Amino acid sequence: MPKMKTVTARGSRLDQLKALAKVLAEEIDLCENACALPQLARQYRDTIREIEEVGGGDQDGDEIGAILAQRAADGKPGAVRKNHA
Repeated sequence: MPKMKTVTARGSRLDQLKALAKVLAEEIDLCENACALPQLARQYRDTIREIEEVGGGDQDGDEIGAILAQRAADGKPGAVRKNHA
């Protein structure tokens, strides 16, 4: 996985968001501090939502896109919603 500094310097907004989502996912997986987990999860959800808004949810072969597509298809309460109103 490329470093965030590299992605920020060279990548598009979508590339930056996808890299951030991967960093956050890894931090969530490794998190041992119960107080930090809700904040990480909230930031992860916000990042995934923004990826979908930017248009990254429909790309084939894309890890994040596959997660978004599955969540939307499941229609579960935790699924990403396009309209927040």
